[in-house]
Amino acid sequence: MSSSTDVFVIGGGPAGLAAAIAARQRGFRVVVADSAEPPIDKACGEGLMPDALGALEKLGIAIAAGDSHPLCGVRFLSSGLTADAPFPEARQGLGVRRTTLHSLMAERARVAGVDLLWRTVVTGIASDAVFLGGQKINVRWIIGADGGSSRVRRWAGLCRCRKGTARYAFRRHYRIAPWTDRMEVYWGHDSQAYMAAVGSEQVCVAVASPDPTLRLDEALRSFPVLRDRLKTGEIATTEKGSVTATCSLKRVCSGNVALIGDASGTVDAITGEGLSLSFNQAIALADCLRAGYLSHYQQEHRRLALRPTLMARLMLTLDGRPELQRRTLQVFRKRPEIFRRFVALHVGSLPPQSLALDGITLGWGLLTA
Repeated sequence: MSSSTDVFVIGGGPAGLAAAIAARQRGFRVVVADSAEPPIDKACGEGLMPDALGALEKLGIAIAAGDSHPLCGVRFLSSGLTADAPFPEARQGLGVRRTTLHSLMAERARVAGVDLLWRTVVTGIASDAVFLGGQKINVRWIIGADGGSSRVRRWAGLCRCRKGTARYAFRRHYRIAPWTDRMEVYWGHDSQAYMAAVGSEQVCVAVASPDPTLRLDEALRSFPVLRDRLKTGEIATTEKGSVTATCSLKRVCSGNVALIGDASGTVDAITGEGLSLSFNQAIALADCLRAGYLSHYQQEHRRLALRPTLMARLMLTLDGRPELQRRTLQVFRKRPEIFRRFVALHVGSLPPQSLALDGITLGWGLLTA
């Protein structure tokens, strides 16, 4: 490979590939390095919200019907109560295996002309270079997309962050025909379960809780409706776990180094917005690189994170509060327009400012439920 490039992306997951593709679309020479090789898997809910699909379309990535399953809305379930809302404006999400998504993105990056260095370890960075062991690559911009334990973040001195309480998530797939086109969220006493169909004969199930020892089989006892649904299916994959938390950094760029994806901060997986956030960060960052400076990226990053962060805080207020869960679902059932507006806010069809009015309406509903 060449001894120099315009943009060097450290980390070849979805966030790094999105950044590479967006930068390549703007005419930059781009290299991506990752110690793993495709397809790279990660424990996640595997449901892409409509705003995530909009960002993927801008990156030139289309997911075939045979590789996914349509998701047309969200359903909350708790203590025998359900609340259901479609995505606004007849928009659609997709359930898709993480490995499938990564393979599609890696191929899109290759076709776009990105140099992909798989099974390659980055050992350090300088103000104008990236080091691959004894090899030095001269660079103009460095993008850190190497996850929540980012070395690039540490090398660039961008480690100051505020972290929320960590939770532990575990994911598994079941071979069974989907019973709904909704992304389902099951609320338990101290955990949540998520279900998204990822194909015509497969669903993804994940459970998140503050307990690092809680595993799926035990957790499903708290969700008898979901457990009974899954009895007719077969376990298709081994259980895979990860840590989820909200973490915000004071700064996400310094000099010619910018962070993206989990390396730049995270929102709790309860929102399902992690990938959407990464894809939109990639587009914003590429625009800043084309303009020739990174200062605006800090502002754009903060703006993009505002809505998912607010939604995570709002949804986590229900965590561990069964009575509040029950009363909230009662309000959503009596006033379905409130739940529809919250779903619209969640996927970006309403501005975050609308949360104030809807919060007042929900609060009044809780008092009168």
